[in-house]
Amino acid sequence: MTVILDERSFVLPPERNAVQPPEARGLRRDEVRLLVARDGVTHGRFHELPEHVRAGDLVVVNNSATLNAAVDGLLGDRAVALHLSTWLDDGCWVVEVRLPERTPFPDDQLAAGDVVRLPDGGTATLLAPWLPPARRLWAARLTVDPHELMREHGHPITYSYVPQRWSASYYTTVFGRIPGSAEMPSAARPFTDRLVLDLITAGVGVAPITLHTGVSSPEAGEPPSPERFSVPAGTARLVNNTKAAGGRVIAVGTTVTRALESAVDPTGRVHPASGWTELVLGADHPARVVDGLITGWHAPGASHLDLLVAVAGERAVRDAYAAALATGYLWHEFGDSALLLR
Repeated sequence: MTVILDERSFVLPPERNAVQPPEARGLRRDEVRLLVARDGVTHGRFHELPEHVRAGDLVVVNNSATLNAAVDGLLGDRAVALHLSTWLDDGCWVVEVRLPERTPFPDDQLAAGDVVRLPDGGTATLLAPWLPPARRLWAARLTVDPHELMREHGHPITYSYVPQRWSASYYTTVFGRIPGSAEMPSAARPFTDRLVLDLITAGVGVAPITLHTGVSSPEAGEPPSPERFSVPAGTARLVNNTKAAGGRVIAVGTTVTRALESAVDPTGRVHPASGWTELVLGADHPARVVDGLITGWHAPGASHLDLLVAVAGERAVRDAYAAALATGYLWHEFGDSALLLR
C-alpha cells in the first residue's frame, strides 16, 4: 500500500485504526512504534526517541489537559452526544452534535433554536453556526455550569473507529496540567516520566506551551478551527536561545506547532503571546521556527497533514506515510508515532 497522488490522498485500511489503547494490547505507552523520517525512513519504538535527538535540542510540549467533553443528551426524541469544543468570550460554548454511534448528526437537520436536553435538567440551545457556511459546529448557550456537567456526566470524546468507551485515564498525557482540551493532545500520549528524564539527562530541553484543542472531525476535510493558546515568556526565550545556539526546536504535536508558529515574527523570533489563533500552516505557509515534529498518524484528507508538510516538506511526509502504510503502523490517538525532521 502506498500513498496515492499526494500526502493527503491515500486509502487507510480499517485494520490500521487503533481501536484500543496500547496498554490493552500488552504494551507500555512508550512501546508504540516510532517512524523517524529524515534523509530516509527508520523504524523503532517510542522509548528510543532520545537516540534521535541531540544535546541542545528543545522539545516543546502542550500542557493542556483533556476534558470529559462528551455528554449524552436528547434532541427531540433522538439520542445524541453533545461535544463541548471550547468556550467563547461571551460565556457561550462551541458544540458539535453527534449521533450515539459517534458519527455526525445530519447538519441539514439542525437549526438555530434547537434544544439539546442534558442530564439533571440542563439544556443547550443552538444559536448559530460558529464558522458559516459550515454547519457542523454551533455556538450554544447552556443553562448549567459546563465544567460541572463534564465532571459529573462527561466522558472523553471518541469516534466510531474506537468501538469501546475507555476511561478518562487513557486520555491523559504526562504533560497535562491545565484543563481545557476537548480532545487529547495525543502526540504526547506515548511520553512517560522516565522518557522525559532520559531526554533531560541527555541534554535535551523541555518547555511548555498551552493550546486547548477543539473537536476535530475525521469525516470532514475542514481547515483547523480557531483555538485558544498561550506561549509563555520562558518558553519563547528558550526557543530563541536554542535556535541561536544551533539547536533544533521539536514540537510535540500539531498543537504545539500551531502555537509556536502563531507567536513567531517575520525574523523567526518567538515572543510571548496568548489569545486565539486562526493560523493555517501548509506548503504555502511553511513553519519558521519548528524544525521537527513528533506526531501521530492522521486520517486521509485531514488538515493536520498540511501542517506536517509545513514542517517537514511534501516529500518527507509522503515517504513517511507510504512507509507507515506499507509496514503496519496504527493510526489515531491510540496508534503509533512519527518523528518528522527537516
